[in-house]
Amino acid sequence: MTQTIVPGKRTGTVSIPSSKSVAHRLLICAALSHECSTLTLEGMSKDISATISSLTSLGAEFENSAKNEIRISPVKGSTEVCSLCCGESGSTLRFMMPVAAALGKKATFLMSGLLPSRPHDVLINVLGQHGVRVEKIGDTLVSEGKLTAGTFEVPGNISSQYISGLLFALPLLEGDSIIDIYGKIESSAYIGMTEDAIKAFGINFRKEGNKYFIPGRQKYSAPSHFTAEKDWSNAAFFLCMGAMSDKGITLTGMNMSSRQGDKKIADILKQFGADIEIADGDIHIKKGELKGITVDAAEIPDLVPTISALAQGASGTTRIINARRLRFKESDRLKTTAHMLNTLGGAVTETEDGLIIEGKPELGAGTIDPANDHRIAMSAAVASCICTGDVIIPGSECVEKSYPDFWRDFYSLEVMQ
Repeated sequence: MTQTIVPGKRTGTVSIPSSKSVAHRLLICAALSHECSTLTLEGMSKDISATISSLTSLGAEFENSAKNEIRISPVKGSTEVCSLCCGESGSTLRFMMPVAAALGKKATFLMSGLLPSRPHDVLINVLGQHGVRVEKIGDTLVSEGKLTAGTFEVPGNISSQYISGLLFALPLLEGDSIIDIYGKIESSAYIGMTEDAIKAFGINFRKEGNKYFIPGRQKYSAPSHFTAEKDWSNAAFFLCMGAMSDKGITLTGMNMSSRQGDKKIADILKQFGADIEIADGDIHIKKGELKGITVDAAEIPDLVPTISALAQGASGTTRIINARRLRFKESDRLKTTAHMLNTLGGAVTETEDGLIIEGKPELGAGTIDPANDHRIAMSAAVASCICTGDVIIPGSECVEKSYPDFWRDFYSLEVMQ
């Protein structure tokens, strides 16, 4: 599907869908519980569907009980051999590998897109040290053996998803375990979200520095009803559009106390010079005197394409640093972000671990190749706000990975003349 975006600044009000990062975690905890429960979830992306499908393969059941509500029946006795379709969801794969191993399943993990080429060796090796053999066969990973308790040494600078996967799995083991994280921890907010989720479902652990002490033989206990809060990663697209708009954009119902790392977008936009007002979870943002800044992306890698589109319209130079991990996402996001903006007449230079963006008051027009990357497609829509001609995006359905209703919400905004 091709989108042809009429250029211009936008104004209006948007209700953002539930956070897929939060939803992954709540769904896993609920499926591992001993009680049935109900999750309120606004919006169903491909990544969330992948986690639901994988948990179903492990023996859980999911039923749409009402609009935006999912009834979850936990994992019961099921076949010891199962196939989990992870799609392009790195979170699903890296969360479910330790969980399936803790349950003693022989599991085949089916991967698509660029997920097979993304780094998994660290997790495979850690599992291999604790009774689980994982073999890569084409675009699948085959896992066999039951996970054993012990000390799990994990680097902190590769993927926080490895640590989260172990936090889900280790309480289920017969013995006590330790996760010992060495080196600098990046994306720590995502680990914090996992901590919050397992605590809410009755799991106990102790944290000392970069070590987690996790008792075994624990049971997850689900509340009868719980809600996935709104997604700050997806909010960022509309917040950046609002920062380019004289009238501005309002987002409703955001959790200002969220543990989501991408909540930092509000502070980053203030640093750029945007005008932000917050009241009772509603955020109104409009244009200020935007000036380039330096953004350390170590904790907020997913925001880089969006921030870069905004930075292109700010005066002066913006530098994105510590973003090397973006080269191993759905696309090489440093390369595809630079290509997207330069195609529209921008001035973006790649560095080894980031981008240098020279601001321009206007961009031109062009056809964007989103490289099947949802965040590139949505960031191109942000960039269209300062374009003088149409922005054409073939393959725009890639947004379904994280935000299926993005185009509906985008076109609901008024184009300012």
